[in-house]
Amino acid sequence: MMPADPAMILTFVVIVVTIGLYALERYALEAVALAAVVALLVVFSVFPVATATGASFGPAEILAGFANPALVTVICLLIVGQALFQTNALETPAKIVVTATRRFPHLATIPILVGVAIISGFLNNTPVVVMFLPILSAVAAAQGRSSARLLMPLSFIAILGGMTTLIGSSTNLLVADVAARSGGIELGFFSFTPLGLTLAGIGSVYVLFVMPYLLKPRRTMADELKSSSGKQFIAQIQINSGHPLEGVTSVSGLFPALKDMTVRLVQRGERPILPPFENVTLSPGDTLIVAATRSALTAALSQRRPLMAAEGDDTTESETAAQPQRSLTLAEVVVAPASRLSGRTISQSGFHSETGCVVMGLQRRSRMPRMAMTEIRLEPGDVLLVAGSASEVKRLRTYRDVLLLDWSASEVPPRRLAPRALLIFLAMVAASASGVVPIVTASITATMAMILTGCLNVRQAMRAVDSRIFMLIGASIASASALEVTGGAHAVADLLVTQLESQPPGIILSALYLLVMVLTNLL
Repeated sequence: MMPADPAMILTFVVIVVTIGLYALERYALEAVALAAVVALLVVFSVFPVATATGASFGPAEILAGFANPALVTVICLLIVGQALFQTNALETPAKIVVTATRRFPHLATIPILVGVAIISGFLNNTPVVVMFLPILSAVAAAQGRSSARLLMPLSFIAILGGMTTLIGSSTNLLVADVAARSGGIELGFFSFTPLGLTLAGIGSVYVLFVMPYLLKPRRTMADELKSSSGKQFIAQIQINSGHPLEGVTSVSGLFPALKDMTVRLVQRGERPILPPFENVTLSPGDTLIVAATRSALTAALSQRRPLMAAEGDDTTESETAAQPQRSLTLAEVVVAPASRLSGRTISQSGFHSETGCVVMGLQRRSRMPRMAMTEIRLEPGDVLLVAGSASEVKRLRTYRDVLLLDWSASEVPPRRLAPRALLIFLAMVAASASGVVPIVTASITATMAMILTGCLNVRQAMRAVDSRIFMLIGASIASASALEVTGGAHAVADLLVTQLESQPPGIILSALYLLVMVLTNLL
């Protein structure tokens, strides 16, 4: 067997080059990580090295990092977080906090940010931040403050909260795994909590009461788009037998069940009923013409029995209930100049039969006529809110009569499944914290439960898997294993101790932590 020195030197070269390429960001992180793994495979094929047990250190040991239980747990937690995000499971608790602090709006951000810190202790930071971004933006708008003063504190407090439990951060999971394998130290679910709470408590004081006043108010992209996102679409609701709005009576000229929509017209047979609506009771056969924002229409579509009836979709409610639930995507399209749709109504255009998408709403820059959406003749520049599967919406790119606004495409969250997703998440946390099952078992089981219960489908679950995290952690574990087996890790430790030979252990450890802190600013 050849000496281990060449393998150790080449391992250091691979690691240094890899870190440099990560920091430069000229190449995709996944490609750099894969190249590092390939380089290690080649190095140990040319310069074989034996492990402590005498076995050869080869491909199985190098690739073992990609099946590491800590990495599997991280991936599963990402999927669980995506399911909570997909179902808007945390929206209702956040609204309760906002409602409770309505009389003191300036205090609303504090309980929300504290809630973010608590949730981050049991969930990956990324989906938590994504879920609370629109909530904090809405709170900032209600307070008349710039959302830029709240979003950076949101990111920081999620990091602070993630330090408090074993599953709160992927680094905690990796440290616990290494400690168990190399030192025989078993770190429990709350082993990080005492120190984590101390750091999070001190950091939270700064994040909540100092940072917002240091940040400059500036207009974010969300602020720039606010004027357009608040525009209303004209939509119509067909009242059939058994519809949720059947029998609803107007109160003070309004319909309480449609508090987020403005009813412009109730068409009853040939007789139009105009506002204000006095003692009008909705009955089967009525058609409601409403004006609503996209968010209000999305909320209506996300319910078990949606209020909205899509033009061109003649499926009855009983038939819809019998069909498996499919993922629905909303997007906005603009009627193109010289479009064949121009001058036609939606039903005359054949849009649904040609594209598979249905029109949920219509937006026009000029004043909208007070008539049924199906009777409005389309004009170039009209914006249509359309619904369909992700593939059907994607095909609109090649449909020449409309221009798809790619940024507007988003899936309709199945909010009726939010309690189910929350129950699965809480069960996973309880099982992990109590030690009934290992954390990796609880996270994999929760992932399977989220898919089987329909909280998200396989495609959405796979989309939640961050390939950068998977490749980075897998390649890093491979490099760490290579350093350990070649003696490189021991050499680095000896060098550090030798350079600080006269210093106490606390100084030596501080130097190591300082090095790690510097590297985290690059990686």
